[in-house]
Amino acid sequence: MTLDKSALRWGASILAVALLAGGTGYWAGHRQAPQSEATTPAGAGKVLYWYDPMFPNQKFDKPGKSPFMDMQLVPRYADGGSAGAAPTVAVDPAARQSLGLRVVAAKMGSLASALEVTGTIDFNQRDVAVIQARSGGFVSRVYARAPGDVVRAGAPIADLLLPEWGGAQTEYLSVRRLGKPDLTAAARQRLRLMGMSDGLIASVERSGRPNGVVTITTPISGTIQTLDARAGVTLAMGQTLAQVSGLGTVWLNAAVPEARAGDVRVGQNASATLASFPGERFAGRVIAILPTTQADSRTLTVRIALPNRDGRLRPGMFATVALGGDAKPALLVPSEAVKPRIVMSCNIRSRSEWVGAAVVIVSMVSSSPLKELHRRRATPPRRKPHKYYATSPQATLPRSGFVLWSAADST
Repeated sequence: MTLDKSALRWGASILAVALLAGGTGYWAGHRQAPQSEATTPAGAGKVLYWYDPMFPNQKFDKPGKSPFMDMQLVPRYADGGSAGAAPTVAVDPAARQSLGLRVVAAKMGSLASALEVTGTIDFNQRDVAVIQARSGGFVSRVYARAPGDVVRAGAPIADLLLPEWGGAQTEYLSVRRLGKPDLTAAARQRLRLMGMSDGLIASVERSGRPNGVVTITTPISGTIQTLDARAGVTLAMGQTLAQVSGLGTVWLNAAVPEARAGDVRVGQNASATLASFPGERFAGRVIAILPTTQADSRTLTVRIALPNRDGRLRPGMFATVALGGDAKPALLVPSEAVKPRIVMSCNIRSRSEWVGAAVVIVSMVSSSPLKELHRRRATPPRRKPHKYYATSPQATLPRSGFVLWSAADST
């Protein structure tokens, strides 16, 4: 009986100790939980208030669960600012280094609207020479020419035997021997009307003999498009012997989508790049916008004149054309900033608040370096304020990149 009483006392003592220890631990845990939530990280400063990242405009004076979302409230630290300041972003320097973070200020500036299209090079149809026979005759000789050959101005094409010219020259020499200036002048004018050049007439005067064989030459430098002169062929007056297209200036026919037709005008500057000449740009000017639209591609043909002094630009080449527009005021931000993935809350109510806003660009770095920052046009809001909300701080970072916005007060 005594042993049973002793065992009961020992059991009751052990149970009391266990209950006391459990109650003490429960009380200590509940007492320290708010303190752990309110613990301020080293160097973070004083806690101003707590907020829900999904509803950052709502502030709370103590930690706890958000009444809007099933998540803990996040503290907002002073960091040198005030409780009424616009939301900001704080990123650990080590995380900034590993993420390749950049901070750039958005600012107002001038930006020219660029339109990049494709096109092909063609002959300048305004620089064409048609070589014809001025009188009936025969082709006595054809020089070594063929369609597609590039010739210079004055290059011989063929020798023609023109009996009518020979007879007219004989009459002129006979009249000239009479010594009557008025008759001589009339005979010379007749030779000019038949198509003889002053050089040919002077040659007949010097030699005193008629020259019925005439060498036909090309008047311009360029490419022979057609060549119909063949040895022994009988010619009629006005028959075409050859056609030469000049290469001093070429046309670049650019295909512009009809939706961008309003961005192109005659006289606008343009530049072209070709795969044949990497790293080199050819400057030109829009000389015409054709009135018809291509039904299959819904594009307009814009004609651009390109100088071709060295003859490197050849018809049929493919080119990429950049049509520059007039510079207009615009908000300038880096090109990475216009691809938002995760954004922080900010209320921007006026155009002036956009100027000076800090744009924080975070891009995951693997084996390739970050792209160089480029300016890209962005249109500020005009009427209603724009709100951008962020996901929770525990959100998984994307593999590509995301953008964080922070509005700064500016005048």
